[in-house]
Amino acid sequence: MKSYPIRENHLFVKAYSRGKKSVEKTVVVYVLKDLHAKRLQNAHPQKKRINRVGLTVSKRIGGAVQRNRVKRIIREGLRLTQREYVLKTGFLLVIVARDAALQAKSTQIQRDLISALRRLDMLETRMENQEAQIC
Repeated sequence: MKSYPIRENHLFVKAYSRGKKSVEKTVVVYVLKDLHAKRLQNAHPQKKRINRVGLTVSKRIGGAVQRNRVKRIIREGLRLTQREYVLKTGFLLVIVARDAALQAKSTQIQRDLISALRRLDMLETRMENQEAQIC
């Protein structure tokens, strides 16, 4: 599923202050129910609810090259997670990279993303989703 970016600062602040969070070694994930999901669903070509995703990598991680590398790895980890699992929709997801993300392998970051999303009750396996659609 295509992920739609969060660009407005007030949405990041709202996710930080009101959202649920899960802390892992390489990432911190904040999740908040998106109040505008219904409006966005009507604007979506397939009328599906979507998640909006925001990535934050501070300058403490390193220079622009290192920060962009970490962002690419996190985006790829999220993409692979969505291939293996079904993410619940209609949420704001804010992913914050921690210092350990710079030295970590991409598989470690993906494992941390899966662990954090599972802890926040955002994941279903593909089989669970198919069984729910059959019933």
